[in-house]
Amino acid sequence: MDVVIIGAGLAAAKAAIALRSSGHTGGVTIVGEETRPPYERPPLSKDYLQGGSSFEDALVEPESWYDEHDVRLVLGTRVEALETGEHRVRLAGGEVLPYDKAVLATGAVPRGLDLPGADGALVLRSAQDSEDLRAAFGSAASVVIIGAGWIGLEAAAAARAAGLRTTVLEAANVPLRQALGEEMGSYFADLHRAHDVDVRVGVSVDAVTGDGPFAVRAGGDVIETDLVLVAVGVAPATELAEAAGLLVEDGVVTDERFVTSDPDVLAIGDVARVSNTALGTPLRVEHWDNAVRQGEAVARVLLGEETTYDWLPFFFTDQYDLGMEYVGHGGPDDDTLVRGDVASGEFIAFWLDGDRVTAGMNVNIWDVNDDLRALVGRRVDREQLVDPDVPLTEVAHGTPQD
Repeated sequence: MDVVIIGAGLAAAKAAIALRSSGHTGGVTIVGEETRPPYERPPLSKDYLQGGSSFEDALVEPESWYDEHDVRLVLGTRVEALETGEHRVRLAGGEVLPYDKAVLATGAVPRGLDLPGADGALVLRSAQDSEDLRAAFGSAASVVIIGAGWIGLEAAAAARAAGLRTTVLEAANVPLRQALGEEMGSYFADLHRAHDVDVRVGVSVDAVTGDGPFAVRAGGDVIETDLVLVAVGVAPATELAEAAGLLVEDGVVTDERFVTSDPDVLAIGDVARVSNTALGTPLRVEHWDNAVRQGEAVARVLLGEETTYDWLPFFFTDQYDLGMEYVGHGGPDDDTLVRGDVASGEFIAFWLDGDRVTAGMNVNIWDVNDDLRALVGRRVDREQLVDPDVPLTEVAHGTPQD
């Protein structure tokens, strides 16, 4: 069986590694547009952006690993077409790669702003983007970050560490509301304000003028700044899948085994909207853990194992002296309960729908995430849940299926 993996990010590398470690002897080819070997993206907005780690630290494997394990790595190359009828992948240079199974791991691309002057703003998605932003931090005194999602807020923390005057503009009334709800979203806004970030919410950006320095017109004000970073989320890179006639709806739609509407094409990572059996719903997740788990799981599927994707979403962030881990899939209108003292900076937050836990988050408290994962989907006693004297292992009632 020859496998062609389209996209050369973390999910793609994990799939190739798992195929070889499981004894697959057929062809494995990874094709990607970036010129660098597969790497992990979380450091790009964290320690790598702040100069605290090297690019080599972010590599999934050294480049030599691919030759040593007979994985063909085709970098700096765009895929022109996925020709499902002929079972082949056509590259921009004219080369044609036949496949028995193809895996789409094309990831996502940053969303832009359809505004005058926004073309001069920076984005943060690739290693090159991170290096460009770090270099810009070194010669700037101020930055305006448009968007208060995870990337925007992590970049704000890096900008403050570099000594820049930092303004964050967010269209919603609360940052991170869709992910964390109002209470915890407000907590992160206050965290940044405590570090002298000018966080402005409920404002829309009308224009960006200049080419450095810039003037950002937002909420009736004009903000003069040396740099502008646009961090308003990403969109799944589905163009190739759409042209191939695959089913696409907020990502490439797959079943619980990553199989798309074509039985010989699978999809994983940021681009894939996978049927999650634990949550009973299709879900597209843009986090590091998802890429790792799906890359490993798709290899098992390709090798014929009885595998379905039931892993609960997990993500983490590091901002200033805050470290956080989150597991589950809470809704913005779920009830939020807190175990511990939020003001201390060390606490656990839970999201509940009725008496059932939908998600949990540990902030500066470690080695509890597995306990939180075990609670997701279970019914609990709310008073016990927030009582630090009651072990987390004793607050659940029944099973997630009850």
